[in-house]
Amino acid sequence: MPLTLAATAAPTADELATIGDNLTHFNEADVGPADRQPLAVLLRDDAGPILGGLSGYTAWGWLYIQWLWLSEAQRGQGWSTRLLTAAEAEARHRACHGAYIDTFNPVALKVYQRAGYTPFGSLPDFPKGRTRTFLQKVL
Repeated sequence: MPLTLAATAAPTADELATIGDNLTHFNEADVGPADRQPLAVLLRDDAGPILGGLSGYTAWGWLYIQWLWLSEAQRGQGWSTRLLTAAEAEARHRACHGAYIDTFNPVALKVYQRAGYTPFGSLPDFPKGRTRTFLQKVL
């Protein structure tokens, strides 16, 4: 039977699950279980709406911070550092030894560096005119 390749901008949930599940099985056979667990830290006001937060996951002893967002009114008040500190504390509780994050925002880069993250790689013009910097921290 001939094989075909097809690029798509609209993969189905089942197609993505097939790729992800099979890669997970391969990696677990290669290096052991990831023990991947989602992690979020949420900032809310008394009424309950989310005014900021951090989301990511822990796996193989590392915390990956995928998103960190604050509403405009909460920026510049130290909430980013508090979100990072709370996520790192939970990661330590989960026996993680390191954390990593990436950004192309120069303000966020300074925040992460002040929080103890050090760059380990970069991609220039990602997006055009910016540099995406990858940072890590020993926990």
